[in-house]
Amino acid sequence: MYIAPKNIFIIYFHYFCIMNKLILGDCFEVMKGMPAESVDLIYLDPPFFSNKNYEVIWGDEGEIRSFRDRWAGGIEHYIDWLKERVEEMHRLLKKTGSIYLHCDWHANAEIKTLVLNKLFGRKNFKNEIIWCYKKWSGGQNQLSKNHDCIYYYSKSDEYIYNQLYGKRAESTLKRFGNKRIISGEKDEKGKRIPSVVAEDDSVGVRLGDWWEIPIIAPSGHERINYPTQKPEALLERIIKISSNEGDVILDPFVGGGTTVAVADRLKRNWIGIDQSVQAIKVSEIRLDKQQDAYCEPFLVQLHKYDYDTLRYKDAFEFETWIINQFSGTAQNKKGGDKGIDGKMKDNTPIQVKRSDKIGRNVVDNFLSAIKRLDKKNYEKNIKGKKPVGYIIAFSFGSGAKEEVARLKNQENIIIKLVEVKDIVSMSDKPSLSFECKVIDQVGGNWEVEFIANSESPVEFYSWDFNYDEKLGFKADVIRDPDGNVRHKFGVGAYNIAVKVVDNEGLENIETKKLKVNGNIVIK
Repeated sequence: MYIAPKNIFIIYFHYFCIMNKLILGDCFEVMKGMPAESVDLIYLDPPFFSNKNYEVIWGDEGEIRSFRDRWAGGIEHYIDWLKERVEEMHRLLKKTGSIYLHCDWHANAEIKTLVLNKLFGRKNFKNEIIWCYKKWSGGQNQLSKNHDCIYYYSKSDEYIYNQLYGKRAESTLKRFGNKRIISGEKDEKGKRIPSVVAEDDSVGVRLGDWWEIPIIAPSGHERINYPTQKPEALLERIIKISSNEGDVILDPFVGGGTTVAVADRLKRNWIGIDQSVQAIKVSEIRLDKQQDAYCEPFLVQLHKYDYDTLRYKDAFEFETWIINQFSGTAQNKKGGDKGIDGKMKDNTPIQVKRSDKIGRNVVDNFLSAIKRLDKKNYEKNIKGKKPVGYIIAFSFGSGAKEEVARLKNQENIIIKLVEVKDIVSMSDKPSLSFECKVIDQVGGNWEVEFIANSESPVEFYSWDFNYDEKLGFKADVIRDPDGNVRHKFGVGAYNIAVKVVDNEGLENIETKKLKVNGNIVIK
């Protein structure tokens, strides 16, 4: 498992401490584990009903599996697939919440009538937003298809709504400047003109349901080489209209991560879900790039975790995380825990050691702590032949194992030794190496080719050409499927980092130092 910024670990929904999270999985299954009425705004851009290979964007196993599931039947099956997911979304929305469902001409009529009207009710339909853009599309003898539909529904009559305003027309600015125009007209020398009141720079024309927002240009700074990537300006409008700072935004088909990136920037809490490993990891790298010391931390939930990341990260955070994975509740106290780090639901104590080959002394000290904590509960567990406590560690030495066996056989005291690998699936991080080759030198700039290699099943590589370990990995190239990039360097010293992501979402980072000063030196 890769630990997101600030070394935060993943915990299950019913033990949430951190709100912002990226979750690898089928959104239908994930949402079923989330509490009702816990989300303020949902934006979803589900795969369109096109049955085309271009729907498979990332090409990893989770995405291909989802693609096949959607196409087990025709339009009826697709609508049924979507409806059961939107039904969960309706359950998750607060009464003051709203949903925006993004679709195109392939199934927009069926989605509105058979899904949204049935689940949210016709009376809660607010707008059909038309997002229009310019691009070459459509075949001969038909008009170009240059818009998508976004259906906007509330859950009730009491929903969050913040009025946004668009820019005023040039002709209006010339006539009235920054004076605020209100509804109604008055006569002046035989002419009917809008009423004008006091100056107000902040108010323009009320935003309508026709949104002209350009698609992302091939060289645009937002582009991450995700074919159906939506512009940040589109999500910024939606989030500002239907949420406030601190609210919770859910995107159940997170894709390239635009929703969560904008929500994070606008100081909203957020949850992003996707079946694609690449979608989750690209979104994570994108978030890492824009995060600073003032941003809220976030979690990344995968299916497997690597030993090194768990073993050598912050002990307190690991302690909290592993206890929650074990279905316990952590004490959440640094120091002063009197040897008890958490409890099971029946109050049986838990101790965590972020270490290998735990010895007998740990067992002795833990047993003393259990007796001091709650002697009555301790004696009750002995009488009921139940564990009096659990010790979680990466491995246990022979001394600890022998003492636990002796306590059980001679004193009827049961202490369970639990290895981390028995709680979560463990795997090795992917292998990684890379080499550099000088291609050309023009003036003071040098062009260098970087070639990365891994023997592991790789999803993609990512590159940071000025890596600072304290600031974390800030990708200059977010997604490189081939492990081969070129970059130009001027005079200076650089720390080059490449990150590899495997098909489990596990990752590894390697670095090289590069110095340019009349010539180029690579170490």
